[in-house]
Amino acid sequence: MTIDEQYMQRCLELAKLGAGYVAPNPMVGAVLVHENRIIGEGWHQQYGGPHAEVNCIESVMQADKELISGSVLYISLEPCAHFGKTPPCTDLIIQYKIPKVVIGCRDPFKEVDGKGIEKLKAAGVEVTMGELENECKELNKRFFTFHTKHRPYVILKWAQTADGKISAGSSERLLISNEYSNRLVHQWRSEEAAILVGSNTALLDDPELTTRLWPGNSPVRLVVDMELKLPESLKIFNQQTPTIIFNTKVHTEQIERPPPAPFMGRVGVRYYQVTHDVSLVRQILNALHQLQLQSVLVEGGAGLLQSFIAEEIWDEARVLVNRQLSIGNGLTAPILPAVIKTGEQKLLADKIEIYKPAF
Repeated sequence: MTIDEQYMQRCLELAKLGAGYVAPNPMVGAVLVHENRIIGEGWHQQYGGPHAEVNCIESVMQADKELISGSVLYISLEPCAHFGKTPPCTDLIIQYKIPKVVIGCRDPFKEVDGKGIEKLKAAGVEVTMGELENECKELNKRFFTFHTKHRPYVILKWAQTADGKISAGSSERLLISNEYSNRLVHQWRSEEAAILVGSNTALLDDPELTTRLWPGNSPVRLVVDMELKLPESLKIFNQQTPTIIFNTKVHTEQIERPPPAPFMGRVGVRYYQVTHDVSLVRQILNALHQLQLQSVLVEGGAGLLQSFIAEEIWDEARVLVNRQLSIGNGLTAPILPAVIKTGEQKLLADKIEIYKPAF
């Protein structure tokens, strides 16, 4: 690994500290280096707060301030050149006369998308691009998918028995994964903007769909209940976290124009009307795009999961397999087409398999 790669790797480590706190902004880390010595570090810590570059420069000790104009700034994502929640970071870099900036990858957001690079170069700043580019894009895969494909990043998740069953096919709930896997699932929830289930899952399992087993924000709950038949006694109606019910009956106008940070402080249940004439999957994803929800964890049931698979609109699948449990008859787990296995983890009798589509 080269010196530049080492410093960019440090940027990525810092950026990850913002996971779950900065969306819909990307996670970004920055490192300021003078003659192979780090004099400043920072990351984007909170949506609406200072960006990584600002925190990095402000972290420089007073004794090292005079070194800033002779240093190299490493940053995992292209600096912004527009006024948003905060002033342009390019202006700050130019103001401090930083002579060289090493950028991990270009920002796909239309308000940036090359403008930051152009502004720095026009001011005489030397700009190097593409250091650990793939790793930088992978870190913000949700952000990149949202701005390049104009839909949220879709993660499919389910638990199945060793003989490929997702449930016993009866009204009795089948507990497949163990307590360690359940805690991992709650960690996954804390990393996503929204979580989606169908009406059968909501009725039979009565899930809360929160992160109560893991610290962090709970995702916005999404439930498909086309005929509005689910009883209000279910946990999804407990008002603890924002909830949207996709249905064919009613529509709550307030969710059309959310504040910049989706649903910030807006706990409650709202309704989003869909039709039978257009793909339900696409209607849901279009709604999430409007609401600036950049990722969704689809937790079931089997029919809803299979709909995403059939329409080839998914980015990642996480399958929890209990290797010691077989039940014979039951509801068959979703069937994945040609896929690429990207990871595997074992937690006691459970095996967690991670896939991405081959299409």
